[in-house]
Amino acid sequence: MKISYSWLKDYLCADVSAEEASKILTAIGLEVENVEVVESVKGGLRGVVVGHVLACGQHPDADKLRVTTVDVGGEHPLQIVCGAPNVAAGQKVPVATIGTALFFANGDEVKIKKSKLRGVESSGMICAEDELGIGTSHDGIMVLDANAKAGQPLADLLGLESELIFEIGLTPNRIDAASHVGVARDLAAYMAVHCPEKLKKFSYPSAENFKVDNTSNAYGVRVENTEACVRYCGVTISGVKVQASPGWLQKRLTAIGLRPINNVVDVTNYVLHELGQPLHAFDADKIEGKTVVVRTCPEGTAFTTLDDVERKLSAQDLMICSAEKPMCIAGVFGGTESGVTGATTNIFLESACFNPVWVRKTAKRHALSTDASFRYERGADPNITATALKRTAMLIKELGGGSISSEVVDVYPQAVERKSVALTFSGICASIGKLIDKAVIKKILTALELDITREDGDNLTVSVPTYRIDVTRPCDVVEEILRIYGYNNVEIPQHVRASLNHVSKPDNEQMVNAAANLLSSQGFNEIMCMSLTNAKRYDELHSYPKEKLVLLQNPNSTELNAMRQTLLFGGLEAIAYNINRRQPDLKLYEFGNIYFKQAPDGSVTERFGEEAHLSIFVTGALHKKSWNEPQALSDFFTLKKHVEHLLQRFGVNLHALQSAELPADIFSDGAAYRLGGKNFLSMGLVSKKLRDMFDIKQEVYFAEIRWPALLSFAARQKITYAELPKYPEVNRDLALLLDKNVTFAQLRETAHRAEKKLLQSVGLFDVYEGDKLPGGKKSYALSFTLQDSERTLTEQDIERIMGNLIKAFEKDFGAQLRS
Repeated sequence: MKISYSWLKDYLCADVSAEEASKILTAIGLEVENVEVVESVKGGLRGVVVGHVLACGQHPDADKLRVTTVDVGGEHPLQIVCGAPNVAAGQKVPVATIGTALFFANGDEVKIKKSKLRGVESSGMICAEDELGIGTSHDGIMVLDANAKAGQPLADLLGLESELIFEIGLTPNRIDAASHVGVARDLAAYMAVHCPEKLKKFSYPSAENFKVDNTSNAYGVRVENTEACVRYCGVTISGVKVQASPGWLQKRLTAIGLRPINNVVDVTNYVLHELGQPLHAFDADKIEGKTVVVRTCPEGTAFTTLDDVERKLSAQDLMICSAEKPMCIAGVFGGTESGVTGATTNIFLESACFNPVWVRKTAKRHALSTDASFRYERGADPNITATALKRTAMLIKELGGGSISSEVVDVYPQAVERKSVALTFSGICASIGKLIDKAVIKKILTALELDITREDGDNLTVSVPTYRIDVTRPCDVVEEILRIYGYNNVEIPQHVRASLNHVSKPDNEQMVNAAANLLSSQGFNEIMCMSLTNAKRYDELHSYPKEKLVLLQNPNSTELNAMRQTLLFGGLEAIAYNINRRQPDLKLYEFGNIYFKQAPDGSVTERFGEEAHLSIFVTGALHKKSWNEPQALSDFFTLKKHVEHLLQRFGVNLHALQSAELPADIFSDGAAYRLGGKNFLSMGLVSKKLRDMFDIKQEVYFAEIRWPALLSFAARQKITYAELPKYPEVNRDLALLLDKNVTFAQLRETAHRAEKKLLQSVGLFDVYEGDKLPGGKKSYALSFTLQDSERTLTEQDIERIMGNLIKAFEKDFGAQLRS
C-alpha cells in the first residue's frame, strides 16, 4: 500500500521527518518496505539551470542555427549552439548543462554532452518545454521570467516538488490503516505516548460544512438483503460538470500509483485513500425509476462490468440495481451502463458497508480484485460511511460545480456499536512480560481511541472503535498496548522458565535435521515449494488419481487451485526456474506434505489426509568443467548412490527392500520399493512428457520417500555394537552364464542362504550381453567378501564356501561357470 508523506501531514501536524516516520511505522507494525521518491517531472530537472543569454549571433555555416553566449552562474559563460527561432540576447532561458539527462515528453531520453554542431563547439542545450518534460510545446525555447537569477536550479524557480512515498506491507488484520488517515492516526498514537512535545495536532477530515442545497432530485433507496448490506448511504449532486481534475488532485493520485480519470471519479478515489471508505458514483439519469435497490439477481443473469466483460451472476452476488436492472457488483466493480462519463451532469453518490464474506466470495467467483473489494473483504467501518459520503459530495461540488440536490438517504437497519472488552492491568503486564505503570497503559489506550469505560482496581473495560474490527479479545488489546509501548522496550528476562516434555523416539525433528545435514553435506540445496498446485497437471496421471485431489473452493488463482499429491511438480518448477537463469547443474531436496482425499464424507480429518514426504532431485553435470577431469553428467546411479547413503544412515538396507511396480507415467526408467508391504520409495528418470510440461530439455532424476514409513522403521531399529574384526577378509569372484530373466537380487538372496555365517557381502561388477553368448543368456561377474570373526580363513574353507555357492547357483538358476 502506498502512502504519501506530504498527504499524511494534512492530518498530522508534527515535527517528524520522513525517516523518523518510517522507523516509527515499522516499529508499530506498519512495516515500511520501501521509501520511493516520486518526481512531478521525471529526472527532477537535475542539471537544468537558469541561463542569461548574453549574446546571440548567426552560425557561420548554418542558416537555421544560432551561436549564443550564456551565463549560467559559473566562472565563465558557455557557448551554446541553438536552433530555436525565438532565441535572443537578454533572455532568461532553461539550460541543460553537460552531463544532464533530459526526459522528453515523447518518452525519449537524452544525455547532454559537449559536441560540435557544423564545426562550432556547443557546451550545453537551451531547452523547449517538451525537451524538459514539463509540456508539449516545441515551437521554440522556453523563455523564463526576466527576474530569474542566472545559475538558479530551474526546479527551484518552477517550484517543483518531489513526493516521498512509503510502501507499507499491510497485514490482513490492519485494514484500519489502509488509508492516509489510518496511518496518521497510528503515528499520532505513538507520538502522543513517546514524544508528545513533537505532536502538535492530529485531526480527521471534516464534513461539518456539508449542506443540502435543495431536494429537487431525490432518489429512493431500498435494501432487500440486510445481511449482505450492513449500511447504505446515498445523495445526489445535480448540474455537475465532468472535466479533468485540478493539478493538486492529479498529483496526489499519480504519486500513489493511480491514473487520474475525471474530477468525479478522482474525488471518489481520493476519499477512498484518505479515509479508507470505498465510494461509487452513478450517472443518476441512468437509474430507472429513480430508485436504488440493493438485492441479488437470479442465477445466470448477464452483466457487463466496466472492463467490458460480460459476466454471469450468481444468485449469491449482491448487486446495486435500479428499479429495473443491475448497475454494479456491490463492493467489487461497476457496470458499463451506469458509470460517469463526460456527458454526465447528475450524479447519485453511494457510500456503503457490505458484509466482508459476501464481497470476498463474489470477488473470488469473478476473479476480480479492486481497491474497493480489498477493503470490503477485510471489513469496512460502518460508522464512517455517512461522513465519507458528505466529504465526497462537498469535493465534487467544489471541483465540478452543481448543487447537492437531495437529503442524505441512510439505510442502517441495525447500528453497529462499539465492542467492549474486559481485562485486568495485571493480566496485561503478565502477557507482555513486564510490569508497566497503570498511567502508561491508560495513556496508550487513550491515544489508540480505546476508551476506558470502567476502571475498578485491577479491572478495566475498554470500548473499541468500530474501525478496529480485529480487536475483539483481551489479547488483542494487549497486542495494541505492546506495539505502541514498543517491543524493543521489553527486556529479555534474566531467567527462562521451561518444562521438560517427553518426546517419543525417534524424534521426527532430529531425523529431519539428520537427513538434511547428510544431503547438504553432499552438495544438495534444500528447497521449499508451495503446497498449492495446478489441478490440470494431474489430468493424465494414473499414479495420482484426480479423484483423490484436494481442490480449493475459492482459489486465489486457477493456476493454484489444488493441494499437491506429490513433491515432483514443485521441484520441477524450481529446476526450470534455475535452468532459465543459467544454473543447470542442480542437486535439490525438499521435506514437505502431500494431500489426498481418503473418504467421501465425514469430518475434515476423516475426508482428507496428509503425509510427509522427502524428495530428491539430481540433474545436469556432476561437477564443473576442469582441465584434468572430463565433465560427467548425473545419471540414475548418481541418484541411487545418494538415496542408499540416506537410507543406510537410518539402518535401511536398500537391497533388503521388496521390489514394487515403478509408476510408468512418472518415470521413464528406475526402481520402486516397498517397506512393510506398502509403497515406500520410487526413483528414476522423470518422463520426457512431464519434463516438457516445464520446458526442461535435460534429464532429471527424482526420488520420493514416504517419510513416516522411514520414521516407523527407524523406531524399530536397535543400535548394536561389535569390536572391529581381528582377522582379514577374503575376496573371490565368479563369472556366471545365466538366463536373462535372472536378477541380481535373486542371486544375492541365494548366496546368503547358501552361506549364512561367513559371507559378508555380494557385489555385481560386470554385466555382459552379446552375440558371443547363447541366445537368451547373459553373463554376470559377481564379487564375494568372506570373513570369520574368530580365525583366519584357510584355503580349504574358501574352496568349500565357493563350491557351495556354485552348486546353489546351478541348482536354482541353471548357472554355468565361465572361465
